[in-house]
Amino acid sequence: MVRHRVTHSTTYAYAQPVALCHNEIRLTPRATAAQRPRRTQLLVEPVPSSLTTSVDYFGNTVTFMTVQEPHEQITITAMSDVDVTSGPPVHPADTLPWETVRDHVRAQRGVGSYEAFEYLLESPHVRVDDAVAAYAAPSFAPGRPVLAAALELSGRIHADFAYVPKATTIATPVSEVLAGRRGVCQDFAHLALACLRAQGVPARYVSGYLETAPAPGRPRTVGADASHAWVAVFCGPAGWIDLDPTNAPASGAAYVTLAWGRDYADVAPVKGVILGGGEHTVSVAVDVQS
Repeated sequence: MVRHRVTHSTTYAYAQPVALCHNEIRLTPRATAAQRPRRTQLLVEPVPSSLTTSVDYFGNTVTFMTVQEPHEQITITAMSDVDVTSGPPVHPADTLPWETVRDHVRAQRGVGSYEAFEYLLESPHVRVDDAVAAYAAPSFAPGRPVLAAALELSGRIHADFAYVPKATTIATPVSEVLAGRRGVCQDFAHLALACLRAQGVPARYVSGYLETAPAPGRPRTVGADASHAWVAVFCGPAGWIDLDPTNAPASGAAYVTLAWGRDYADVAPVKGVILGGGEHTVSVAVDVQS
């Protein structure tokens, strides 16, 4: 078991005063079989006029915030303590053939198939086309165990694509990422989702954090970590298994899960509407310690 302390701070600075803002905040880690959140403290400056918490359609904790006083800057900081364990690994050969998983989900047979069905469909950031299907196809040989196929696909994305910050935006479509062969973790997660769904295998987008280590002989830089994204693939009776196409191989106790959904649009850490503000800048600082 690893106990993580995560601090995630987001600051919006506006060129003109904002008279009113409403935001949804998804910065509370999920409770899962491998993860036990201990506490999350949310601090907002200026102080909100209302702050309420609920659970969204996908089971993620979401906080609704309203700030009614005029402001030119707002800072949202979430501090969480969470315990993460690494469960026994699932051997790829022990999972069902990918065609069997596909057929069971389409027919909604077997445990979890009904829930998994909606993760077969296209979503705002995950569009499937012939090029995506062609890229995915070599990993999905007939009769291959679904986890083996998904692991190879994740490894191919890791090998074939360059991690280049600022090469894309969240609005960059999967087709451009595939053509350009570069991007960041969000792009690689969306591409992996498109490839898996193209083969009829359900997969969901996972947001969270990955604890990083400094280079040998260098001190750890506080706030230098970042939010991260990976995917979870549905493997029939074996359940949902996390894969990280940015880093390959799969995830483990160094990963903290915040939220999941069809793609980034379902799990954005902070999103909402404002009245006023004009041009703005955003700065994010994330620190993960164990």
